[in-house]
Amino acid sequence: MVWVTDARYVDAYRLWVRFSDGTEGTVDLADFVAQDPRPIVRALRDTHAFAALRAEMDAVVWDNGFDLAPEYLYERVRAQSPA
Repeated sequence: MVWVTDARYVDAYRLWVRFSDGTEGTVDLADFVAQDPRPIVRALRDTHAFAALRAEMDAVVWDNGFDLAPEYLYERVRAQSPA
């Protein structure tokens, strides 16, 4: 199992993330934020709210209490990396 060790806002709906195994990369969550109907995710459509992210408790969390599991982000980073 991997966990998030660092995360930073990049721009728009993109974030950079590093994992415990050394894997790192940028994840574009524009599709996720635009399509998820939950109010807690809809709040992140405001880019200032989206930018308020941090690595905490092995995951990426936002000031509004939303978090994304490291496994989900890990798969997104790996899928976006060149083969």
